[in-house]
Amino acid sequence: MLRSFVLAAGLATAAAPSSAADWVTVSPIFEERCIACHSGEFAPLGLQLDSFGGLIAGSENGPVVIPGDPGASPLIHRLLGQAEPRMPLDGPPFLADDQIAAISAWIGNGAEGPAADTAGAAPAEPADPREDGIIVYSEVARIFGQRCIECHSDNGKYDTPPEGLRLDSYQAILSGGDRLVLIPGNAQASEIIRRVEGLGSPRMPFDGPPWLTDADIDLLRDWIEGGALSDDGAPAPVPAGARIRMRGIMTGPAQIDGADFVIDGSTRIDDRPGVGQGAEVRGLVMPDGRIRAERLRDR
Repeated sequence: MLRSFVLAAGLATAAAPSSAADWVTVSPIFEERCIACHSGEFAPLGLQLDSFGGLIAGSENGPVVIPGDPGASPLIHRLLGQAEPRMPLDGPPFLADDQIAAISAWIGNGAEGPAADTAGAAPAEPADPREDGIIVYSEVARIFGQRCIECHSDNGKYDTPPEGLRLDSYQAILSGGDRLVLIPGNAQASEIIRRVEGLGSPRMPFDGPPWLTDADIDLLRDWIEGGALSDDGAPAPVPAGARIRMRGIMTGPAQIDGADFVIDGSTRIDDRPGVGQGAEVRGLVMPDGRIRAERLRDR
């Protein structure tokens, strides 16, 4: 609390007019830390920070910037943690003190927009994630940011993330929570895909409908099928030996909800379910990402 007070006092000083406090100075901060979530149709609370116009338009709750008055601007309250949840939602780390001071000074200067020759320019169209033939984490991070981390992060709206699952970073997604949620190379058996398609319960995002668009589900699926690549293009390690459980409908002799599994001599089968019947399979992830069923039963 003391640090916030001292920093807020410092920002009041920083908000004095400064030739450096302009849109050119602050827009890269929004690009780096904000627009992954706050852009497009599903921007939280409708707040789009990928353009000056979107920022000034504010959110469903009203303006977030009060030109000339950073102390009254909800944006500053969120960046300082004076209003919850603190932003960026995937922090810590949050914005650096000098970044918050720059935004505060810009608002204090009157929150002026870009130069006249660029003021009316529309936000650049996002690059096609499939253009180079691979999909990396940064190209799907927007989906998690816009629709998942409001709940599934330490800075979210719950005291602890549901099911212990954090979806606010690449490593957190791979680690999973109370259960494994991602199997590189095996999207259909990955709990992330099962939940967003409504095959697992409850369907996600929890505040849906609207659910994820088909395009976003396909992008997540292709990312996982392609090895859940990190930003540097490295495939995620297969969690060999991890346990999984799936409940659904048998769509083949050794397939549940379209996800294949392997039955061998060690598989325990109780009241073997037929195609079209409800079933539960418990198994282990094999080194190649396939699932070896330890138990199959009617549900």
